[in-house]
Amino acid sequence: MSQPQSSVQSESDVPTPVTPASTYRLQLRPEFPFAAAEAAVPYLASLGVSHLHLSPVLEAVPGSAHGYDVTDHSRVREELGGEPGLRSLGAAARAHGLGLVLDIVPNHMAVPAPLRLNRPLWEVLRDGPDSPFARWFDIDWEAGGGQVLLPVLAGPVESCDLRADGAVLRYGEQEFPLREGTAGLGLPELLAAQWYRPAWWREARTALNYRRFFTISELIGVRVEDPEVFTATHAKVLELVRDGVAEGLRIDHVDGLADPEGYLRRLRAAAGPHCWVVVEKILAPHERLPPAWPVAGTTGYDALYRVDGVFTDPAGAAELAGRYEESTASPEWEPTAEACAREVLTGDLAAELGALERQAGPELADAVRELLIAYPVYRPYPGDDGPDPRAMERAASAAGPDGPAAVAGVRELLLRDPAFAARFAQTSAALRAKSLEDRAFYRYAPLLSATEVGGDPGRPAVPAAEFHAYCARLDRDWPGSGTVLSTHDTKRSADVRARISVLSQAPGPMGAVTGPDPRLAWTARQTALGLGQVPQAAPRLAEALLKGVREAALRTSWTDRDEDYEATVAGYAPGPLDLPADLAEAARANLLGMTLLHLAMPGVPEVYQGAETEYRALVDPDNRRPVRFPREALARLDAGTAPDGPAEEKLALTAALLRLRRARPGLFTGYAPLPARGAAAEHCLAFTRSPGLVAVTTRLSHRLAESGGWRGTALPLPPGRWTPLPGLPGGRGDADGNTDGNMDGNSSGLAYEGEADLADLLALSPVRVLLRDD
Repeated sequence: MSQPQSSVQSESDVPTPVTPASTYRLQLRPEFPFAAAEAAVPYLASLGVSHLHLSPVLEAVPGSAHGYDVTDHSRVREELGGEPGLRSLGAAARAHGLGLVLDIVPNHMAVPAPLRLNRPLWEVLRDGPDSPFARWFDIDWEAGGGQVLLPVLAGPVESCDLRADGAVLRYGEQEFPLREGTAGLGLPELLAAQWYRPAWWREARTALNYRRFFTISELIGVRVEDPEVFTATHAKVLELVRDGVAEGLRIDHVDGLADPEGYLRRLRAAAGPHCWVVVEKILAPHERLPPAWPVAGTTGYDALYRVDGVFTDPAGAAELAGRYEESTASPEWEPTAEACAREVLTGDLAAELGALERQAGPELADAVRELLIAYPVYRPYPGDDGPDPRAMERAASAAGPDGPAAVAGVRELLLRDPAFAARFAQTSAALRAKSLEDRAFYRYAPLLSATEVGGDPGRPAVPAAEFHAYCARLDRDWPGSGTVLSTHDTKRSADVRARISVLSQAPGPMGAVTGPDPRLAWTARQTALGLGQVPQAAPRLAEALLKGVREAALRTSWTDRDEDYEATVAGYAPGPLDLPADLAEAARANLLGMTLLHLAMPGVPEVYQGAETEYRALVDPDNRRPVRFPREALARLDAGTAPDGPAEEKLALTAALLRLRRARPGLFTGYAPLPARGAAAEHCLAFTRSPGLVAVTTRLSHRLAESGGWRGTALPLPPGRWTPLPGLPGGRGDADGNTDGNMDGNSSGLAYEGEADLADLLALSPVRVLLRDD
């Protein structure tokens, strides 16, 4: 295994910095290995993407469907084809003009079965804190009485069949290393002599003494802040970057690290300035990415919130919220979020909270708890001026009579004790993720399209002016940042959300909820309307609803299941539902509008596998089903066949914009809003990129139709003669956006100059892209 090397390069030797024109996410798994990805390369190249973004490629738990459970950082996963398969994929991609982006997981490793697969952890459990691998993991040996709690037993230890067998301890098919010299001891003495304590899995909630990923005890935190650990865990990835196999890296869960900026600086120094690096960082709507981080930006959930929100009607969203809260007796969003944070912190994360309380001391324990609950973003960072003032104020009022003094004491501790500050921040990030994304979002369901990663269910609508301000800031500060609409982690794909969000324009189809669980009935109906008529709709919906009620943890949960209640869940799923015709047309406008904004706005857009066409998926595992590439449909469109229905319209729009981004990247620089003029101006969202591209979309199209349509509303255009992007209704020319100067630009057969009547401009489609003739 080669190690990262530092060398002095001449200016001509320094690689050109890579910024993808776009990326396409592929979910690798044993059933879809490197060879299958390689077979898809010609199609993906023809689609217009510039880079393939691969899910984690390092050795993982056998059979893993996602690869985030890494077991060996030094090897490429054999089940996917091993390193030869990955290098072959990289070569095929380069031959078609594509690059690779790798998803890497610095925060954690698997606690696998068999445990031997994680050699560093195996050796730590065998040799204890003196093992050279002990520095790899966040283990609180003192809290465990000198032992690592292993929550692997199905019940209390006295009820489990544990036995020594040579140099290992066996429990069913699992085996654990025995400390040297202990094999001949009786079972009680043998267990007491080990560097670990096998325990009932339920003990993890309160007694776990290693850092984990969120609440998943099968994933143990890794101390990549240690330079030796960083080198060992990144050598293979950096070799692939150095060899040109990979041109970019996605950093999973950067908020789990002790010092994200320090990690990113070390990574940038090792990977070089040419490597495109983005971080999976969930930003609150008012939060900004730290400007000192040496990255291109985030993976793009901040863009998702703005794109979704600008197609959400605030009046209808408020009406839905009122109806939901009344019919389900649910509290509003803010108290729901706070209650979930308190539950998760004192329940699921009780072990993590206990560790912080022990570090802070009993007099500050309440303040630690309340400050974590009140924190308004995922976490603070080293170098901050102290905790968020709003959080301190809220925590002080909730921490009892001595609250202000105690919160001030916690602030002082955070500023002077880096170890405490790091663990506080890591716990805060886990708390936000589990209490918001994995609990509150499942409890508060007025408009499910708003309960998405990076979203704000309490403020689901984004005004057009705010969208424009975000895009201008993105173009100015983070032009190479990623943008997404659907991912392997979204709870509903963009096209399901596009259908659900039309309910904010017309809440009527939600009707009245019935049954003993009105929350579930509401969620089931809205999800069914979003999913619509798709293959296997009923079982897919039932599976998503069951996961939802377990995450919500009101009547059942993953750890305390109510089997009788769960047996009723599938009965709440209605038969496949479709939207009324007028709302189906509004959903089409949303689908195409969201696609246009995503692919034309600043940033590097990522297309999730299969989402180049209409893609309706629910929460995982539904969104990780095998992908079916629309090869034949794209070939028909390229042959000149008109798009047939929204799915092919989306495919045509996606291919046209991806190809344009790849062929003419200079068009996708700069950003300026383009305001319409007239009675329906608020329903037009338009902007320019560089001097040569105009993007126009219809927003809140159902409200527009109800109000009488465009009614003479016009869009003033920048100087020049403007014609539609080829490959779309009304557009002609080649796939790279070149025109012959005689293209039909509107239903009258004329190109546009000066201004465009929106009723004419958008007569064939709710979206339009215009290119200026040079």
